[in-house]
Amino acid sequence: MKHIALVDCNNFYVSCERVFDARLRGRPVVVLSNNDGCVVARSEEAKALGIEMGAPAFQCEALFRRHGVETYSSNYELYGDMSRRVMDTLSRFASEMEVYSIDESFLALDSADSESAARHAREIRRVVRKWTGIPVSIGIAPTKTLAKVANGAAKRDRALRGVLAVRPGEPLDRLLGDLDVEKVWGIGAARTRLLRAHGLTTARHLRNAPDRWVRKHLTVTGLRTAYELRGIPCLPLGTAPAPKKNIASSRSFSRPVTAPGELKEAVACYVSRAAEKLRSQGSVCGVVEVSIQTSPFKSPYYAPSGKTTLPVATSFTPALVGHACGILERLYRPGHAYIKAGCVLSRLVACGNAQLSLFEDETDRRKHEALMETVDDLNRRLGSDTVFLSSAGTTRPWQTRREKKSPSYTTDWGELFTVAAR
Repeated sequence: MKHIALVDCNNFYVSCERVFDARLRGRPVVVLSNNDGCVVARSEEAKALGIEMGAPAFQCEALFRRHGVETYSSNYELYGDMSRRVMDTLSRFASEMEVYSIDESFLALDSADSESAARHAREIRRVVRKWTGIPVSIGIAPTKTLAKVANGAAKRDRALRGVLAVRPGEPLDRLLGDLDVEKVWGIGAARTRLLRAHGLTTARHLRNAPDRWVRKHLTVTGLRTAYELRGIPCLPLGTAPAPKKNIASSRSFSRPVTAPGELKEAVACYVSRAAEKLRSQGSVCGVVEVSIQTSPFKSPYYAPSGKTTLPVATSFTPALVGHACGILERLYRPGHAYIKAGCVLSRLVACGNAQLSLFEDETDRRKHEALMETVDDLNRRLGSDTVFLSSAGTTRPWQTRREKKSPSYTTDWGELFTVAAR
């Protein structure tokens, strides 16, 4: 019998920090967003202090000092690499796997019954912790939506020791009756308001609602959710993520930027990152869009954007940066203090499906592809930005502030974790 397991890393960003700093275990820890602005991850100890997700860091400074809360800037290089290690480990335990997010993955478990599936999950949990240092919780059920429900219960109830396998019956009925309808996977704010207006306040209410009513008010996607809550699979595992239709890259600056040279560096940097993602999914883009903006809290507010259609779709970074900087020249106005810039690559198609130009030199195109493949390989093996365009700047004083970032222990040769014997 096939069971669906949702494996979710516990407080993932915090857990990554704890892998390399044992003194953080048992202490309140939070990780902050770009420019150290808001709380985006909390340890259980930090949650117990009442620190809310998304809380502005400056409003919590007194509480942080009073309770000795350890604060960290987001270390995306470390978190991305640790995620890869966790997912590589999980892939050994299932023939089918869907990586749902940086810290979540669905697995298909071939087990005779829920008890054997739970034993399998406990072994997965043990190996992931041993090989990567990351604690995980695992929910097991006949469907993906119920696996999400089971995973949430496995996280909340310590008596379950991180694993819960559910099947249709009284225990699941109680679990769904205690779960607010807004916490059901796929039920957003608008649907929650509609359901509550009709007296459907729990997951059990939604599960038991008549098919005709659900389809009328929540469309066929809502009906699939109701079926999934009944244990009827409607959402198959996606073993390969669908290619993105747009790729965006944007950041707020650590300080206002007025110089056009610095603004150009930032745009070149963001386009380079987007181009790398573009190539990683085997695509080329036909449209480049650039946006810049000043603070909405200061007058005059200026937030223009512009786009250009490329003569030939490409993923060649120098070409994309050239087009983006051309757009920026049209958008830039002196006398403004810019706080953010970004780019969007759109009209994406697979490399082999791109319309070629009669006037394009095939030899040059192949050279460009080989060059980008070499650059991407070097940056994967030796760390991000090992090789980059000079137009993206070397000092980057505008770069997002991460004053409390831990070392990139696994992705930067200069910051590798060291062990000393005395």
